[in-house]
Amino acid sequence: MKLIRNVQVYAPNKLGKKDLLTGGGKILAIADSLSLQGPEIEVVDMKGRIATPGLIDQHIHLIGAGGKHGFNSLTPEITLSELIACGSTTVMGLLGTDGITKSLRTLYAKTKALDREGITAYMLTGFFGLPPITLTGSVLEDMILVDKVIGCKVAISDPRSSYPTAKELLNILKDVHVGGLTSGKGGILHVHLGSLDTNMSLLLELVETYKFPIKNISPTHVGRTASLFDEAIKFAKLGGMIDITTGGTKFSEPYEQVLYALSKGASIDNMTFSSDGNAGMARMNKDGEVVEFYKAPVDLNYKQVVKLIKKGRLPVSDAFKMVTSGPAKNLSLTNKGIIDLNKDADLCFFDNDFNLTDVMAMGNWMMKDGTVTKIGSFETSLQDDEDDDDE
Repeated sequence: MKLIRNVQVYAPNKLGKKDLLTGGGKILAIADSLSLQGPEIEVVDMKGRIATPGLIDQHIHLIGAGGKHGFNSLTPEITLSELIACGSTTVMGLLGTDGITKSLRTLYAKTKALDREGITAYMLTGFFGLPPITLTGSVLEDMILVDKVIGCKVAISDPRSSYPTAKELLNILKDVHVGGLTSGKGGILHVHLGSLDTNMSLLLELVETYKFPIKNISPTHVGRTASLFDEAIKFAKLGGMIDITTGGTKFSEPYEQVLYALSKGASIDNMTFSSDGNAGMARMNKDGEVVEFYKAPVDLNYKQVVKLIKKGRLPVSDAFKMVTSGPAKNLSLTNKGIIDLNKDADLCFFDNDFNLTDVMAMGNWMMKDGTVTKIGSFETSLQDDEDDDDE
């Protein structure tokens, strides 16, 4: 067990100065003061640091993506330390345009590996196109039979999509919805939005004309263009969740988009951030030639939350909803995104200037005093003289 003393708790709602007790991967007690001792209890005085739930990134390329500029532009798998360094203790992996060189089987294995390494990972079946790529033969079976699958991905309003119709999306939504009910996962259709001027009209049709439950529809990249974002605000005001990508193409900074949506009457409880991290990116010279490939950053969610607080003057409790309780609500993860009794002990700690100092995942320390202390299985050097060769 761990007794964490003297923390300013944002659960994400502000609870004030508290002591926290964790054990068995859960939060066991929250009180103004806890006095426990014994050889089995690790006592840590946080000296007034800020505590929030562990951050959730609900759109990240765990096994890499890219390929727009050839095979050498495909990114490798993400490492555990990259996620811990930015406070991400729960992630949802997915495929991009590429469902050939990047496979759902590999993605499933990666989610299981990250679990073994100490954080929590989920995945989506499907990819950009139709028919959806699946593990078992159907979206419905993936939802019911595959533990890690909590939804399906598809793309619309993008030249790389299959230009699905409303009826085609309804068929997938039915499988996601029914599969979620059966498996107890909730279930979402996570919809990549491109820059075509059709925007979100198809999703609004599903809700307004066909009356499909809006909670099962999860649009992402909604801040790509101003006109798209205006439709996203309408979707949020109808009760849907909208996901603002902190990396990639955007018409203004993500924190500014949040402030604009709030000014138009959208609720902070219906917005989330995700990174689109670890996708393949390219830098061009003035002649349009590729001069460098790099991986899309995975730490922009955290940075945009800090901008919401410092530049946008948004309350700390509201800003952190974008990466804690918001995505937990969207993904129906009832044990994540909140500091409360019997919830998972995923915690991030910050100094008063919102520098990330410590990270706990499932009750285990992953970062202490600004240094990542738990790294992935293959982030260490091999012991050539002691390890058996793998044939």
